[in-house]
Amino acid sequence: MNKVFKKPDALTDKIFSYCSGCGHGIIHRLIAELLDEMDLTSKAIGVAPVGCAVTAYDFFKCDFCEAAHGRAAAVATGIKRAKPDAFVFAYQGDGDLAAIGLAETIHAANRGEQITVIFVNNSVYGMTGGQMAPTTLKDQKTTTTPLGRNVLTEGWPLKMAEIIATLEAPSYVVRCSVAGPKEILDARKHLKKAFRIQTEKKGYSFIEFLSMCPTNMGLSPLESLNWIKQNLTSYFPLGIYKDRYPEV
Repeated sequence: MNKVFKKPDALTDKIFSYCSGCGHGIIHRLIAELLDEMDLTSKAIGVAPVGCAVTAYDFFKCDFCEAAHGRAAAVATGIKRAKPDAFVFAYQGDGDLAAIGLAETIHAANRGEQITVIFVNNSVYGMTGGQMAPTTLKDQKTTTTPLGRNVLTEGWPLKMAEIIATLEAPSYVVRCSVAGPKEILDARKHLKKAFRIQTEKKGYSFIEFLSMCPTNMGLSPLESLNWIKQNLTSYFPLGIYKDRYPEV
């Protein structure tokens, strides 16, 4: 019998440390599949965040560098400039990228650095106990907003893809989701294009994934999928927000 499905070669044998139903495992697999398919593993350097994916280096066979909290884009910039032939990607959550790392995120994008930034948006701080994140929805309950996010005191959720797309330099900015089979297949296509933007030296790419955090959402894995589709995508619409190279 022919094997038609297997673990990507770019993943190690270490078991994921993520909670059941979390989207990080799906996104890791998509990255690994493309590292295999595009023959990038040997030249890839990932930059891990502070957050749930802090130990991403355990799961990939490519080189990884750990960045200080929020500084992944700055570290990725330095690596890419020092090793221009390397394939460099930053992997960040909403607190790492959109809170403490907002300045590094904006300026790396504004400079058009030749890197790929992968942003995992689950609307809550997953690692530290489910506190409000920059992407927490209006009226969404978290451990620090037990009555729901009040936009008069906490502000509105940040739409990072839209913000990055307003800048002149970025080449490819997209928001996708891993909340269903169709969404995952679409996300893989977007991620592949983001990778190609870098391999073809066409500039900076930013790919945002709407992802599940059942543990801190207080939902079952299935309920969290439906919550993403019914709530998160209403405020964070899926789609391509900037594409300088539609032919790629």
